[in-house]
Amino acid sequence: MEKPSVKPPTDAINPANGAEPVKETKPGVQSVERAFVLLGLIADAGGRATLSELAERADLPMPTIHRLLRTLVNLGCARQLQDRGYALGPTLMRLGDLAGRQLGDIVRPHLRSLVSALGESANVAVLDGDMMVYVAQVPSKHSMRMFTEVGRRVHPSATGVGKAVLPALDHERIAQIVHSSGMPELTPNSLTDFADLEAELARVRQRGYAIDEQEQELGVRCFAVDVVGAPTPMAVSVSGPTSRLDEDFAGRAVPLLQEAARQISADLNRVE
Repeated sequence: MEKPSVKPPTDAINPANGAEPVKETKPGVQSVERAFVLLGLIADAGGRATLSELAERADLPMPTIHRLLRTLVNLGCARQLQDRGYALGPTLMRLGDLAGRQLGDIVRPHLRSLVSALGESANVAVLDGDMMVYVAQVPSKHSMRMFTEVGRRVHPSATGVGKAVLPALDHERIAQIVHSSGMPELTPNSLTDFADLEAELARVRQRGYAIDEQEQELGVRCFAVDVVGAPTPMAVSVSGPTSRLDEDFAGRAVPLLQEAARQISADLNRVE
């Protein structure tokens, strides 16, 4: 079956149309910024990184890295493994849970608007290590609808939300994610070859939105858009039965998803 395709509007959020928004540099405490850089590098490595990997990617003196890691371990934000590598610590779990609930509060009004306009379930998911995690959903009122439990982890290569965020990452990071998470054949439509995934991501960059064409679950189609400028890789999507999410639906849904992504990005970056 041919994938639904619509021409995105001229003002669509499309990474291929230009560079990411430039954020103004804000004053801060350098040691705190560096500590968060290390935590981000550990997360980018799938939740675990060796000291040599951190030293190579952080571009910091080794004594500084040692000092920051020792502080993070003492605070429970990082933990040292038996092989001398480092992983994220238990303190971040509590903070992450609270942050996830607050994120849900921010994005849920936009999801309700999508459901009201389109009649299908709307979701927001973020990249967590090498998997996508759903952080908010507003379900459709249809008796036959797509329901995704908040907190569910899914493979980026087999989901609309995953294929929406991957194009904004560099090739090395995409390869790392795919190598770590794998490309399982969840349905006959699932992408299982990295070259095929790269070709699909090129199409996503060109048109400005991603499609899950029954790759995660047979009978379910999903349209997703990257939330450009979000503090962490994030996508907003609508999903439902293929019988209702046809080409006409795509023509209505994509512009609304792109506008929702703009509004979510603005809300997440608003300084109170």
